[in-house]
Amino acid sequence: MRRAFDTSPEALAEDLLGRPFDELDAEEQRVLCRVASTEIELDPDELEVVNTKFGDRAADRVAAVGGSWGFIIAFVLFMAIWMGLNLVHYMGIAFDPYPFILLNLSLSTLAALQAPIILMSQNRQAKKDRITNRHDYEINLRTTVEILRLSRKLDKMAHFALREAKKAEETIEEAIGEAREGK
Repeated sequence: MRRAFDTSPEALAEDLLGRPFDELDAEEQRVLCRVASTEIELDPDELEVVNTKFGDRAADRVAAVGGSWGFIIAFVLFMAIWMGLNLVHYMGIAFDPYPFILLNLSLSTLAALQAPIILMSQNRQAKKDRITNRHDYEINLRTTVEILRLSRKLDKMAHFALREAKKAEETIEEAIGEAREGK
């Protein structure tokens, strides 16, 4: 039985995962090293998310706006006004007569540009989700380590209390035995 709880990555691998540290894959080893460390550091993926570029922020914003009900409603209204003006020839103006070839070209261009921008934003969000999941995993491991520490402390306290209770019981039995003999 160990005296102090060993928080080295090698000991954590045995205690938490039941395998030697050398048999773990690189990701598991990295996580255990981070759990064993008391320092908080950002890995390269986290640094990349923190230091976002203007294009990345713009893609996130376009995806947020383009994927909203407000955008859909505004765009449907815009198309209805466009078609209405061109069908009615308001003030003699018909800049895109039926079958609305310019509107069709505009919609195709918008879709061609918006789709890759939304995909870029989704890829960035997937990377953020992976980082969040990795953090959750590390937090769970740190919590498990703390639970193991507390469990071992409680075991030591219970063993100490039992030992002291046995000593007290023996002392009481000796006192009772002496008292009976002294009658």
